[in-house]
Amino acid sequence: MNLTVLGAGAWGTALAVSVCARHPTRLWARDATQAAQMRETRRNWAYLPSVDLPAALVIEHDLAAALAHARGGLVIVATPMAGLEEMLRRIGSVAAGVLWLCKGFEPGSGRLGHELAREVAPQLRTGVLSGPSFAIEVARGQPTALVAASSDAALGLDAVQALHSESLRVYTSDDPVGVEVGGAVKNVLAIAAGMADAMRVSGAADGLSDSEGLGLNARAALITRGLAEMTRLGVALGARAETFMGLSGLGDLVLTATGNLSRNRTVGRLLAQGLPLARILAELGHVAEGVGTAPMVLRRAHALGVEMPITEAVAAVIGGRLTPAQALEQLMGRGARPEA
Repeated sequence: MNLTVLGAGAWGTALAVSVCARHPTRLWARDATQAAQMRETRRNWAYLPSVDLPAALVIEHDLAAALAHARGGLVIVATPMAGLEEMLRRIGSVAAGVLWLCKGFEPGSGRLGHELAREVAPQLRTGVLSGPSFAIEVARGQPTALVAASSDAALGLDAVQALHSESLRVYTSDDPVGVEVGGAVKNVLAIAAGMADAMRVSGAADGLSDSEGLGLNARAALITRGLAEMTRLGVALGARAETFMGLSGLGDLVLTATGNLSRNRTVGRLLAQGLPLARILAELGHVAEGVGTAPMVLRRAHALGVEMPITEAVAAVIGGRLTPAQALEQLMGRGARPEA
């Protein structure tokens, strides 16, 4: 089938590289200079400089031409969450189905992807593709498992037909709400994990010298309690609790909270080292969705009466209301309670 990937960042490029040998694929780049350079050098120097772009992959700057190619096929939106609404409006009724890769709550409105699609493009068959996946590993053909979630079962099967391969295993789900909440909240929790891994703490009474990081015990606790937060919010939004034990919940959380390639974890580490957020984001060079997502998650949680203390602490650090050390003190000072 014909595939068009909208967005030539790391993840969009990686997925296009993964599928172009099996399906006619076009990768759309918003920036004309970037598109021309990618066509000429067969490299995406800005996002995946070490990966050769196969000759079969067509690089496109003309959005109309890229969408026309996908007529009757699939469009995969690989823009940041802030660009999803525009892409859905531009797609119209061209494609047989649309999947998005972006993870998060839309800045400003706080909408998830399925909510946004229902409002701006109800005529489209839509779904989300998510799961534990660093772009560079997908581009290299290293084993990866993802989940394609949609209320349209046929679209999930289309995603499997298009994307499933020897190195990329695609599962299906009929719980897009759960898959989207998992993909969004794990970025916020990864910032918390990064802060914990880089925070300096003074040696205890046994005379230990200052050490870096709160330790593996703290990381395990943070991931486990973070998963509980994620699940509470998801269920309140209509998801199924078991979805969060899958690829887009626990799987993606573990990868993003522990992997050195995680942009959100990197943001957390640099915040704990005392760097200002504006400088971190300027030097990162890639979008860290958790930064914009944290206040949106918290807003949706407050509206539903869902308690999310880790998310609240991250949002306070990002907003400059707490330092990482103060956020830790706030979390550790919470009263004891039953785990469940």
